[in-house]
Amino acid sequence: HIDALNAVPPPSSSSSSSSPPSSSASAFCPITPSSRHIVERQPRLLNFRVEYRQRSVELVLEEGNTVGEIKQILETELGVPVSKMQLKGWKSGDVSDSTVLRSLHLPKNNSLYVLTPDIAPTASTSKNSALQDSLNQNFLLVISHREAQRDYNLNFPGSRTIQEVKRNISDLTNIPVRHQQWEGWPASASDDSMTLALSGISYPCHHLSVCRRSSPANAQEPTEECADVHMISDSEGDDYEDASEFGVDDSEMFGVGSSSCRKSPMMPENSENETDALIHFTSEFSSRYGETHPMFFIGSLEAASQEAFHGKARDRKLLAIYLHNDDSVLSNVFCSQMMCADSIVSYLSQNFITWAWDVTKEANKSRLLTMCTRHFGSVVTQTIRTYKTDQFPLLLIVMGKRTSNEVLNVIQGNTTVDELMMRLMGAMEIFTAQQQEDIKDEDEREAREMVKREQDEAYRLSLEADRKKREAQEREEAEQFRLEQMRKEQEEEKEAIRLSLEQALPPEPDEESGEQISKLRIRTPSGEFLERRFLGSCKLQVLFDFVASKGYPFEEFKLLTTFPRRNITQLDPGSTLLEAKLFPQETLFLEAKE
Repeated sequence: HIDALNAVPPPSSSSSSSSPPSSSASAFCPITPSSRHIVERQPRLLNFRVEYRQRSVELVLEEGNTVGEIKQILETELGVPVSKMQLKGWKSGDVSDSTVLRSLHLPKNNSLYVLTPDIAPTASTSKNSALQDSLNQNFLLVISHREAQRDYNLNFPGSRTIQEVKRNISDLTNIPVRHQQWEGWPASASDDSMTLALSGISYPCHHLSVCRRSSPANAQEPTEECADVHMISDSEGDDYEDASEFGVDDSEMFGVGSSSCRKSPMMPENSENETDALIHFTSEFSSRYGETHPMFFIGSLEAASQEAFHGKARDRKLLAIYLHNDDSVLSNVFCSQMMCADSIVSYLSQNFITWAWDVTKEANKSRLLTMCTRHFGSVVTQTIRTYKTDQFPLLLIVMGKRTSNEVLNVIQGNTTVDELMMRLMGAMEIFTAQQQEDIKDEDEREAREMVKREQDEAYRLSLEADRKKREAQEREEAEQFRLEQMRKEQEEEKEAIRLSLEQALPPEPDEESGEQISKLRIRTPSGEFLERRFLGSCKLQVLFDFVASKGYPFEEFKLLTTFPRRNITQLDPGSTLLEAKLFPQETLFLEAKE
C-alpha cells in the first residue's frame, strides 16, 4: 500500500526557516543522515498538583530537580516537616528523596498527594466545621479488582457519594453497578447515597475490593449477536434492576432487537481530560474485543510522547497512535484480527508505546487534530484530514528526534497481519539505526562528562590537599608563635623576679666595718665564679636571693659545699651564715636540681 502521507508535499524551506525549531514544531519528512545532528534539549518544566488533606499546592520544577527538593518546598508551603512527610502518587511506586525527576520519565502534568500518618488531623471547633472539613478532604481509595488482579488508586473528595464511586469503577472494570460485589465498606456505609465523609471509611487511605457478582441460574445471557450491547449505561447505575428479574428481555428494555444491536461509543464526547477518555476507551475495547490487546497508554498525547521519546536513548521507544472510527466497516476486522493478534500485541508491547483515540465523534476528531498540530505540526494534521472514513482505522508510527517528532508510517485499516507486522518491523529498523546513533552520541557525551567529573574531582582533591597542608602549616606557625610568646613571658617574669631580688639584697659590707664578715666564692655550672661579702649574721635566705638574682633560682639549683660536701639549700633559710659554718670564707658551687 502506498501511504497517502507521501502525497503531501513537505513544508518549503522558506517557511521552515522563518521560525526557530522547537520540540512542538515538528518536521514531517523522511529520515536523512544530514538531519541527524545533535541538538541539546532545554530543561523540561514539570507541573505538579499536590493534595494534602483539604489543601492543594501547585508546583513547577525542572526535571533536573530531586524528589527531596519537592518535599522541601512542600515543608514551607504546608508547614509539615520533611521527616514526617510521605509523598505518594508516583507511577513507579515509592521513590527516594535523592531520585532525580528526569529518571522517572514523568509527563508534563502530575498529581501527587502527601500522607502524614504521624500527624493527626486538626480537630475542628464545632460539629459543622468538622463536617465541612471532612467533605473537603481527599480520600485515597485503593480498590482491588479481584478478577483482573489489578489495583486502582483513586482520589475522591469527601463530598462524593458511594454511588458515584461505584459508577467510576463501572467505567474502569466494565462491571455494571448492579453486578458489583464489594468488600471493605464499613458497616456504617449502608446507603449508596451517603457521602464518603460520612461513610466511616479510613482517612486518608481506605482499601476496598470489587468483583462481578455471580449471576442467578435463571439469569438470561445476552445473545452472541448482542454481546457488545451495554445492558445499562454507567450513568444510570442501580436505577434499573436486572431486566431478567422481571421476565423482560434486555434488548426489549432498550427498544432494540437482537438484529440491530447498538454499541456504546469507544470514547464519550464529554470527557474532561484525555486520561478519563483513554480509561473509557480501554474498557470499551476490552469489552468488545477481549482482554488480549495492546496495552494502551493512559494519559495525554504529550505524556505518551514523553514516555516514548525522552529519557536515556536505550530506553526510548516508538510511539504507535491508533485512531479508531466506528463508522468504518474495517474497524471490527482490524481490531479483532490485527490489533488483538498475539504476534502484534507482543511486538507492540516490547517496542512501542501505544496511544489510542476515537475519531467517530466530530468533537473528538477536532480535539485530536488540535493535539497533533501542537505536537507534530500542521503537515501531520492535514494528512489525517485527507483520510476518508472508510480508510480508518489508522495506525501512525511516530519516532522522536531531537528537534522534531517524525511520522515514519501511516498504516490503514485495509491490511493483513503479515503486512502490518512487516511495516512495524520496517519502522523498527529505521528507529534502531537512529537509536544506535543516539546511544553512541549519548555514551560519548557521558564519557566526556565522566572525564570532566573525574578531572573536577581530582582538582577538588588537589585543592583540598593544598588547603589542609596550608592549614597545618598555619597551625604549626601559630603553635611556634604561642610557644615563643610563652617563653618570652617566662623570661620576662624571671627577669622581673631577678631584678626584684637584686634590689631587695642588703648592701655588701666593707671589710673594715669591724663586724664579722664572711667571704663566699660560688662556682656556677658554666665555670664562672660569683664573689661577695656577707655579714656573718645574714640569713641563708639572703645568700639564696643573691644566687637567684644572678639567674640561678632556688627552685632549679642547689648550693653545695666542696668538702665536706653539704647541700646548703636543704638547711633552714632562717639560720645565719655563722650557724651554717660558712664563716669566715667558703667556696661553694651550684648544681642543677634533677
